[in-house]
Amino acid sequence: MSKEEIGVIGIGLVGGAVAERLVAAGFGVVGYDIDAARRQHLESLGGMAVESPRAVAERCRRVVLALMTTDIVRKVTEGADGLMTAARPPALVIDTTTGSPEDSAALAGRLAARSTSYLDATISGSSQQIREGSAVFMVGGSDEAFATCRDVFAAISAQVVHVGPSGSGAKAKLATNLVLGLNRLALCEGLVFAEALGLDAVAFLDLVRITPAYSKALDVKGDKLLRRDYAAQSKLSQHLKDLRLIRDYAGRAGQDLPLARVHEEILAALVERGEGDRDTCMVIEEIRARKLAR
Repeated sequence: MSKEEIGVIGIGLVGGAVAERLVAAGFGVVGYDIDAARRQHLESLGGMAVESPRAVAERCRRVVLALMTTDIVRKVTEGADGLMTAARPPALVIDTTTGSPEDSAALAGRLAARSTSYLDATISGSSQQIREGSAVFMVGGSDEAFATCRDVFAAISAQVVHVGPSGSGAKAKLATNLVLGLNRLALCEGLVFAEALGLDAVAFLDLVRITPAYSKALDVKGDKLLRRDYAAQSKLSQHLKDLRLIRDYAGRAGQDLPLARVHEEILAALVERGEGDRDTCMVIEEIRARKLAR
């Protein structure tokens, strides 16, 4: 007999991997996505697709959101046919979206007034890492709400950290995403430099693994870089959105982020050329293309 039904709204790269983990753990999964093909994908995973967020809430007391922006989160929770329009709104919303910390905290307050707890439970890791159970949850919200969702988190990842009150998960995601993106960018630039020097790419990456230059980015993206495989595990357009949010919050704090500025410019160049749905490691091609005039 399956466990309770858990809602999942947004069946893209992240939401699809989350749903897959929940199904494998024995949960029933009831989900919604605006894209019919993604709803069909959920069905193929063993979940049940419904026609609106409200329909998810009518079946599920706990709902996971995996959406692109905070604005979409607001529509899904509080808009027409949203979660809160159900006769009995969900008891708890787990929001994995990388969004505005202020908006996340404000939404938590509005939902609490209607007896729905909210956790901004952002995830560090690609869809493949989520699928493998090796991604990291960074959770903001009350101790009580966090405790009631340990079983859901455990089904998705072995690494879950409660980082503070509402909004803290979003803040932690922005800060760790800044480091993650720069680690990946540095790896790509180093590989391009090694190639320009005539070094063997495979041997170079093997060497990096045993030097202080190593980062997790090598394990996650190294093979993809060698194959020039840019099928998305995490999208360029998504990381560009995140970087712009990071720089916005840095600006509010009066802090310049010079490396983030360069990274944003590289991502924007690729997105403007129509590559936004490709994997984030495709930044290596933009670096390769930047030849010095002779």
